[in-house]
Amino acid sequence: MSGDDHEAIAATRRWLERAVIGLNLCPFAKSVYVKQQVRFVLSEATTPEALREELASELALLAATEPEQTDTTLLIHPQVLGDFLDYNDFLDQADSVIAFLGLEGHIQVASFHPDYQFAGTAVDDVGNCSNRSPYPMLHLLREASVERAVAAFPDPEVIVERNIATLEKLGIEGYRRLLEP
Repeated sequence: MSGDDHEAIAATRRWLERAVIGLNLCPFAKSVYVKQQVRFVLSEATTPEALREELASELALLAATEPEQTDTTLLIHPQVLGDFLDYNDFLDQADSVIAFLGLEGHIQVASFHPDYQFAGTAVDDVGNCSNRSPYPMLHLLREASVERAVAAFPDPEVIVERNIATLEKLGIEGYRRLLEP
């Protein structure tokens, strides 16, 4: 399973273009996407252990690659961690891999999942859509890039509030329609 023509990659690109960039949920995403600095990786992992190995490889590759070539990586894993609670538990393992590789303070993992649910929210709370992706994925981010982007943004604290307002206006059904092929 590989290639940009795979449905998981196509759906992730559509999500990135229409939701993340199109709704401006992340004001930092458009720049790296337009410059083709986003690496889309389709994981073949079917177990958390195999995903952990792929994650370690992708972290090492990102760390060894110049940001101008690849600034961020989306590791999409449709065959493993489909259950959100299992996925959420795996995030501790992802942090452990980062620590083991000595990449703390250099690379972080942002979490996206089709059933993402923030603590204290209802399953159907539209605010959860800010972290809902078509497939489970681990977003590998360079901390230096995040710091530069946040420093250049006039008021980064308002991003979450603005996202919730945008998503509430759109509604759950509107969000689903947005992502249709």
